[in-house]
Amino acid sequence: MEYFAGIDVGSLTCDVVILDGARRAVACDIIATGARARAAAERALNSALTKAGLQREQLGALVATGYGRERVPDRSRSVTEITCHARGAFHLFPHTQLVLDVGGQDCKAIGLDGGGRVVEFAMNDKCAAGTGRFFEMMAGALEVDLDDFGALALEAEARAPISSVCTVFAESEVISLVAEGERVENILAGLCRAAAERVYRLAQQVGLAKRITLSGGVAKNAGFRAALEELLGVKVEVPEEPQLVGALGAALLGAAGETP
Repeated sequence: MEYFAGIDVGSLTCDVVILDGARRAVACDIIATGARARAAAERALNSALTKAGLQREQLGALVATGYGRERVPDRSRSVTEITCHARGAFHLFPHTQLVLDVGGQDCKAIGLDGGGRVVEFAMNDKCAAGTGRFFEMMAGALEVDLDDFGALALEAEARAPISSVCTVFAESEVISLVAEGERVENILAGLCRAAAERVYRLAQQVGLAKRITLSGGVAKNAGFRAALEELLGVKVEVPEEPQLVGALGAALLGAAGETP
């Protein structure tokens, strides 16, 4: 049997999915990218191959995506994140009309047609506002474990007003709110709302829809998810492992033998 791997080399993590010929996932892995994208890609792929009990020679294709996709050695080809996230999300949720991907340092809104093809997209890749890096920095400023961020935000009595999702300005606001005695949970809820508003504006640029998939590491933040759903007016669909959507899409493209 032939196997197909997709690797998404992002700013914070390097993600791998390996599929068999029936498009079933046989292994996956997520590791920190760090300062050396090429080395991280090698480690992530080798780890996934070991989990699957495979040798690299058994891969029929290795498709790379993400900002570091050109750093992946021995790749069959590289494909943009937009295409891969669209393919991965549509595979998981075949009725998806809009994909919102909130990654480590960028946000994307991707509109799809009925066949899962990209028809429009908008992307914030010039600033880390409202991304995973933003939440990391805010968690540090409030001395909160990042994994607890969303759950604590849902315990808020009221949202503290946060006027900016620029990391520098938002941190200054957070410090001021703490000095004023504001509850941490309220500040977290305010940060989630501010980040959700930024993603919502991207969605508006592409066109709002009823069937929406949320991907990327920030999708795990329950407070952010709730704030975004409130703005959108619909429940979003979240994959079991939202960080792997891009890698899954890349592997699917490899399995299909497509060159987008």
